[in-house]
Amino acid sequence: MGSREDPNHRLTLAASQGMICTVDHLASSAGLSMLRGGGSAADAAVAAGAVLAVTAQHMCGLGGDLFALVHDGAGPPVALNASGRSGSGADALQLRLEGHRSMPFRRDIRSVPVPGCVDGWSALHERFGRLPLRDVLEPAIVYAHAGFPASPLLAGLVPLLDGVTHAEELVRPVPLRSGEVLTRPSVGALLEELATEGRSGFYEGRFAERLIEVGAGEYDAEDLRQPHADWVEPIGLDVWGSRVWTVPPNSQGYLILASAWMAERLPLPDDPRDPLWAHLLIEASKQAGCDRNEVLHEHAVATELLDPARLEPRLEAIGSSGPSPLPVPSGHGDTAYLCVVDADRMAVSLIQSNAADFGAHLVLPEVKVFLHNRGIGFNLVPGHPAEYGPRRRPPHTLSPALVTDPAGALRAVLGTMGGDAQPQIVLQLLTRLLRHGQTTGEAVTAPRFSLVPGGFDTWKRPRGITAAVEDHARGCWSQGLRSRGHDVGIHPAGSGFGHAHCIAVTPAGLAGAADPRAQIGSTAGY
Repeated sequence: MGSREDPNHRLTLAASQGMICTVDHLASSAGLSMLRGGGSAADAAVAAGAVLAVTAQHMCGLGGDLFALVHDGAGPPVALNASGRSGSGADALQLRLEGHRSMPFRRDIRSVPVPGCVDGWSALHERFGRLPLRDVLEPAIVYAHAGFPASPLLAGLVPLLDGVTHAEELVRPVPLRSGEVLTRPSVGALLEELATEGRSGFYEGRFAERLIEVGAGEYDAEDLRQPHADWVEPIGLDVWGSRVWTVPPNSQGYLILASAWMAERLPLPDDPRDPLWAHLLIEASKQAGCDRNEVLHEHAVATELLDPARLEPRLEAIGSSGPSPLPVPSGHGDTAYLCVVDADRMAVSLIQSNAADFGAHLVLPEVKVFLHNRGIGFNLVPGHPAEYGPRRRPPHTLSPALVTDPAGALRAVLGTMGGDAQPQIVLQLLTRLLRHGQTTGEAVTAPRFSLVPGGFDTWKRPRGITAAVEDHARGCWSQGLRSRGHDVGIHPAGSGFGHAHCIAVTPAGLAGAADPRAQIGSTAGY
């Protein structure tokens, strides 16, 4: 379908040994160099993630969070939760007294949990890395000091930093042009300290000092010293003859599994161009996610959220003729997903993020780290299980995925950026790959829907959501969805529909595709 309808279609790329897909060809090249140099998929993932922290500040960075799945041999993967916790000074009552009904979206340090990304890199490298950390971080350090060309997306978003202090490494007196060479020496210096001293060089060094200083009581030294990366049990469900895995709460990944469970049991047409296909997946997404804001928190139990007794009434509510009733009353996320498979078939599905573009629009002085605003996931309702409070993890949109066969062998790694839309996009990819047997290139480039309002607001009023459809699906989906009672908006392909990547294991080797929506996304293999 993608090859017939999408003018930006990229054919599936093949490799026999190792492969990496990212949103930036510089990051993919760095990861490939690790694979060629004897490094593991984990080395490649950390190297690529570090390059993205330099070149893709509009998506991710040292001031953000990270989740990952790692498959190493037969059996289930392991999951890494490197989402940071709020500081020990977190005070929901004070925010309520100031008149806030939700967490401040930007320019408020209270929406900045301690960033977990660097802890995630450290944990991933310590457990699965083969190369010295200095070698793994070297490409990112070189780009930070010697320079890199600004991507079209970065150049287009830099004007959002107007008035943000300490952002001078990116902001210029004249508009930034795509291809203009930038340096980020402050970030390079932090990466060098990380390479030399390990995590303590970051969480007990200059970064920690500046964050505690700017926090003015929000954090203390122990908040940063404690690890923000935990190896946790993944969650998985069997669908379409495979087992799909993701990370447990505080991630919203359970929505991927819940919606796929429903989709497998629905009468999906054989042709994804049929508007019934889009209708049924939209309804499965709505039924899975409509109460997300009430039930998702760091202590939520995934097995309860995925209990068939909970999902079956939602499945039964879905019909072929129109939108289904929901069981509850009634900004683009900026994130970088990457996936890697090495010659030994170790696989990493990794996602790191600022939350919104450039995060909280707060930059630490001296070290020039852009801080994320992942704390917007907290709730300010007294007694809510996700209420903002000391040393808590907020509900998280990040939700990487991994697929194994019934015997536990690796089948695919996949994921996307896209805020609340991530499970919806991954559901469409999984359905195309597993139900319809499409190639990675066809699945990644095919038209998509996403539910709006998007960003981080989709589930605030579940009965007010509508369907956004990419313009190259206009002819096949829009009229059929409208005739079924959906409010449909036609939108150009872009970040609202994610930057998804996928690598599949085939009898011939590896087959991967990077999303052309990222403009400079790249699949690299050997």
